[in-house]
Amino acid sequence: MTTKKDLFVKDFLLNKSLYLMMLPVLIYYAIFHYAPMYGAIIAFKDYSPVKGIMESDWVGLQNFKDFMNSFYFWRILKNTLVLSLYSILFEFPAPILLALFMNELKNKFFGRFVQSVSYMPHFISMVVICGILTDFTNSGGFINSFIAHFGGDGQALLQKPEYFRPIYVISEIWQKIGWESIIYMAALMGIDQEQYEASRIDGAGRLKQMLYITLPGIAPTIAIMFIMRMGNLLNVGFEKIILLYNPVTYSTADVISSFVYRKGLLEFNWGFSASVGLFNSVINLILLVAANQISRKISKNGLW
Repeated sequence: MTTKKDLFVKDFLLNKSLYLMMLPVLIYYAIFHYAPMYGAIIAFKDYSPVKGIMESDWVGLQNFKDFMNSFYFWRILKNTLVLSLYSILFEFPAPILLALFMNELKNKFFGRFVQSVSYMPHFISMVVICGILTDFTNSGGFINSFIAHFGGDGQALLQKPEYFRPIYVISEIWQKIGWESIIYMAALMGIDQEQYEASRIDGAGRLKQMLYITLPGIAPTIAIMFIMRMGNLLNVGFEKIILLYNPVTYSTADVISSFVYRKGLLEFNWGFSASVGLFNSVINLILLVAANQISRKISKNGLW
């Protein structure tokens, strides 16, 4: 009787070159993604670098209780959720719309030009991006000069808490729309062109073709990308926020990741910051599983 072990050995001998190609990836994930999970135990300790992880005093769930009872808990949770939901509402559909627009273009030269221009911000350093945003939104910057030209008062926009979220979301769209549209363009290439020909024979216009052929054709890709986005709902990019925010805008700009950064690296409260990060990861895992299950029930598409 053939066992699973025998089947695996047979498959390995037949495809050993593929297994060897996969080995560096497995080693990378083992070293840089799974091995560091050992450090999560810091969240349950009053960690001291002098004592080390194992010798530091065990405090159980005290760090989590301190976080949930702190003044900052609801503020940073609200800011994180609001920024993430704004990104899903405005930034997530943007590359889909760009891909649909590019698919409808007949002028190939103009299409390549739009692609090149939309891809460029992705390759610019985050520090440079934030420097541009800071300069443009300063009291004497380009945006404020434009506003002042029409009678507005030129103020440093990043010093205003109410303007931080719009600036963050708009800059995210500008930075990511081109690069993230690539996967949707690839999905569009996989749609059977005979469907378009048949629809044209039946008298369907370009709008109906988009609604009944194009969108259903890329719906599985959209579902997968949405599930992955939900799995990172609370992972608002802290690099941009740390580079753009300041104590004046903490009320709307401070999120979980930036709070972890301040508590851990600036205030040296490693146990507390680790508990906040672990809390963030657990919630993201729950959201990922829930989004996958909902997607499988509604559209029959999922990550697993």
